[in-house]
Amino acid sequence: MAVLITGGAGYIGSHMALALRDAGEAAVVLDDLSTGSRDAVPAGVPLVVGDVGDEALVLRTLAAHQIDAVAHFAGRIIAPESITDPLGYYAANTGKTRVLLGSLVAANVKRFIFSSTAAVYGLAPVTPTPESAPLDPASPYGASKMMSERVLRDVSVAHGMSFVALRYFNVAGADPQMRTGQRAAGAANLITVATRAALGLNQGLDIFGTDLPTPDGTGVRDYIHVSDLADAHVAALRHLRAGGGSLTLNCGYGWGYSVRDVVAAVRRVSGSDFPVREKPARPGDPHVSIADATRIREALGWRPARADLDLIVGDALRWEQLWWSGAERRPDMAGRRAR
Repeated sequence: MAVLITGGAGYIGSHMALALRDAGEAAVVLDDLSTGSRDAVPAGVPLVVGDVGDEALVLRTLAAHQIDAVAHFAGRIIAPESITDPLGYYAANTGKTRVLLGSLVAANVKRFIFSSTAAVYGLAPVTPTPESAPLDPASPYGASKMMSERVLRDVSVAHGMSFVALRYFNVAGADPQMRTGQRAAGAANLITVATRAALGLNQGLDIFGTDLPTPDGTGVRDYIHVSDLADAHVAALRHLRAGGGSLTLNCGYGWGYSVRDVVAAVRRVSGSDFPVREKPARPGDPHVSIADATRIREALGWRPARADLDLIVGDALRWEQLWWSGAERRPDMAGRRAR
């Protein structure tokens, strides 16, 4: 039996593929490569190029590889972008998740791990935020994930599917062995953008929102190392394989850092300074986002191994140095710097 990883050629999905391979699990990646990279897929892991919304392709893949569980990462993830393209986000995130779940029901695949988000909680949730907090997404991105969670719950009841939905907080860092990391030139997460600024790959850093109701006026986030996140998915798989029931869990550490804290950490770890420009807050961005991570530790026995900001920044910085040192990749980044 094997695990199908949708979006497995992307940033988080490729770390999941590595984690499964390291755990001795068979995995198969399904990715349309619209944002993912072939070389992100670990050696020995089959890659099927295609769309999760292609029901016939999904059914063939499930049968050909004897899939018994699916980890669903494929989708669109930029909250501010979703405000200007809501239909695209609802189609990619909710619509295609519905199609994928229909394929799994038809193939009698009963285990599903869903990539959700803390954006379902909205701009100003109680902090730290428990899974029981009201859902009030402030962007179509968050709303599309909230709707997908509801579809998943209904499918679970109707068809006996067991699932774990993991609500990610802010994912950052790279594989400590430097086997994979963030490859996208246009990645928008703060730690990636800041480390690229420190390396001179970006022309400085924009801070969005400096007068927010937080201690230093900038947004506060719960940053989780991507390898710890992948380990949480492996723990979720083991839970489901052991006959565990469906769960919706936060995936964070339980403490946060401001944007200015992150800038200081990147400067400290890199030993480099870089210009910072202050800009107005972006619509759809929460002021504070910190997980109550009690439940995931209790339910899955998950114990993060890299819960340190400087460690996260250090891994991200080493990856950026490694990845963008390739001559064939420099034109892509140079083109972005010119815009």
